[in-house]
Amino acid sequence: MTDAMDETLQAVRTAFARLARETSGLTGTDHKIMRAFEQLMLGRPEITDGRTSAVNICAEAGVSRASYYRSPVAAVIKGILGSPEARRPEYDELRQEIARLKQSEREFRREKADEIRELRATVAAYANQIQVLALRNAELESDARLMQAQLAEEGSGVVRQLPRTRAQSSSVHP
Repeated sequence: MTDAMDETLQAVRTAFARLARETSGLTGTDHKIMRAFEQLMLGRPEITDGRTSAVNICAEAGVSRASYYRSPVAAVIKGILGSPEARRPEYDELRQEIARLKQSEREFRREKADEIRELRATVAAYANQIQVLALRNAELESDARLMQAQLAEEGSGVVRQLPRTRAQSSSVHP
């Protein structure tokens, strides 16, 4: 248990002791509510999910919400939870941390999705360039074979210029 949690529990017990001194005739219901609230503040719920809410306090105490709201303990609990220095159980802190991490994960996924889209576009552009270069390479290899065939046929060592193809006359240059 942290020091801040110890201080909060001490404040809870002090407030309940003050209530017991100032209010004569606290009922069994009031004591059940106080015990249930302390259990929740300690992070040891027996029935509920551990959040410090009126519904959970009532469930842990085994009393109705009407009985809770009629009890003088409800006002003390409201004051304790309303004070800025009151520390919630670790459960509430963990829920807040989970919410923060989920938000962070959503932002991270959005950034990565944008990055993946950009990379896919880059890959597509490179694939198109590779295809253009492969076609041009095939044309050049074909021209080289034709020139070698001419050279072999004539035997004179003179190579005539090949007729221009449509791809050569266009202005596509990698």
